[in-house]
Amino acid sequence: MVALILKRLGAALLLLWVMSLLIFIGCEILPGDVAQVALGQFATEENVQALRAQMGLDRPAPVRYLEWLAGVVQGDWGTSIVTRSSVASMMSERIVNTAMLAGLTTIIAVPLAVSLGLAMAMRPGTAVDRGTSIVILGLSATPEFLIATLGVLLFAVHLGWLPAVAYLSPGAGLGQTIRALLLPTATLVIVVTAQIARMTRAIIGNILSEPYIEMATLKGIPHRRVVAYHAFLNAIGPIANVVALNVAYLVSGIVVVETVFAYPGLAQLMIDAVQSRDMPVIQACAMIFCATYVLLVLLADIIARVFDPRANAAQAGISRPAEAL
Repeated sequence: MVALILKRLGAALLLLWVMSLLIFIGCEILPGDVAQVALGQFATEENVQALRAQMGLDRPAPVRYLEWLAGVVQGDWGTSIVTRSSVASMMSERIVNTAMLAGLTTIIAVPLAVSLGLAMAMRPGTAVDRGTSIVILGLSATPEFLIATLGVLLFAVHLGWLPAVAYLSPGAGLGQTIRALLLPTATLVIVVTAQIARMTRAIIGNILSEPYIEMATLKGIPHRRVVAYHAFLNAIGPIANVVALNVAYLVSGIVVVETVFAYPGLAQLMIDAVQSRDMPVIQACAMIFCATYVLLVLLADIIARVFDPRANAAQAGISRPAEAL
């Protein structure tokens, strides 16, 4: 297990280095000049060149990449070109807001989705299974901006129960914070629950069709026990992968939700940085998104290995995985 973790950790570090290179190249080929954007369209060429030299943009790209990478390794994200403030200080509050939104969504959506998937898989072909599958499939195909817009129209415009903008003021109380988070959280919970429940239902359904499940049923083991102890334990690995991908989406892919609700999160900060060509902020946000994604996939990979009956059987010297159950 230790060798597997070290091997996966080495691969993750290599992947992060490749991602850092791609992010830097992507920022380099973005159209527009940072100095020109900062000075405006009426700036003279001499002023633009002077500002480029002051920002260090006149140096070769490999030199700037190595300096940026060395700073990232040491925890120094650099200085914003636009605001001239530390990138770390700009991201600190946004990271907390994004983590709070993603954490709330995960706490609500994951247990709900797994329970729904299990309930559907235990009653295959019934009216409950078919009806729930249709609703979940429809919600999975519905884009986030449509769900968010409908929520704003219903609960903010017509009913007036919730604010349309998820503004988090520094001194806001618990009640105000909950009201601001309700609509964005509900939108993400609907999307993530539908995705995880659909995959959980498919994974558990496939496992329930395996011969060792039929053998357990023929031995007279109650169906709930078969699902809980024989099917669900073997499904933890694949389900963990699905959960990890959806949680990674919550951290890095909630751009639409943060934009619709004007939520002050990390994705909104990166959008603002792209519009102003603030390269250090773009690179820092992109690296945090990539690192989060890689770490969650690494964690899911380790969990899948721990709950893999074939690997456990091979480690225990058992020839058939079913004998390990």
